[in-house]
Amino acid sequence: MGLDVNARDAKSAQVHHGAHFGRHLLIGFFTIAPLWVTWLVFDFLLDLLAGIGRPILLAAASLAAPVSGTLAAWFLNPAFQKLVAVLFTLALIYGIGLFASMVLGRKLIAAMEAMLNRLPLVQTVYGGTKRFLQALRKPPVYGQRVVLISFPTPEMKALGFVTKIIRDEASGRDLAAVYVPTSPNPTSGYIEIVPLSEVVQTDWSIEEAMSFVMTGGANGPDSVHFDNMPRNGRGRT
Repeated sequence: MGLDVNARDAKSAQVHHGAHFGRHLLIGFFTIAPLWVTWLVFDFLLDLLAGIGRPILLAAASLAAPVSGTLAAWFLNPAFQKLVAVLFTLALIYGIGLFASMVLGRKLIAAMEAMLNRLPLVQTVYGGTKRFLQALRKPPVYGQRVVLISFPTPEMKALGFVTKIIRDEASGRDLAAVYVPTSPNPTSGYIEIVPLSEVVQTDWSIEEAMSFVMTGGANGPDSVHFDNMPRNGRGRT
């Protein structure tokens, strides 16, 4: 009888320790997950910025090598290279933005764009990217910019941005070109052409929608208009 009691106590202790371990494992996961997602986003942006400025640092290392091997080694150090490249790229982007706000800058940019428009492949990439970014910055001609569409199944909804309204030649219906971003990286996604009547309008801002996508749906407004049904006049439903 005593052996049975000891066995039950030992088994109970194992279950308790297992539950204790599992509970704290989950707590640790949910604590570190937001930091991990944030790091993924920032690491992607840092790599993008560093890649733009890295060729300049490599050229600087070549020039510094005859004068100071230590300085050249610093330029070639990956960590130092990323830091300086990011700072330089941010400064360069700021300088371009400041220059583009001036009259002379606008004229030079217009001349550069006119030259790019003569190159078929370059014009397609550059012009398409510029129109997409301008479409997100400006208010839409019809309805709201941030919408919901039925994707990938009729029972599910995906968050998207209306980029253009086009017309169906056969029926004359208005169609919406909707960019559906992926999470947590909104720079990749899908283009869906949806009948405008089936697009669900929301009152979310671009900032709210981007925050929603980049956090996997954890950060965003507490309500949304899910179906094309009459609103009750109290804002979000």
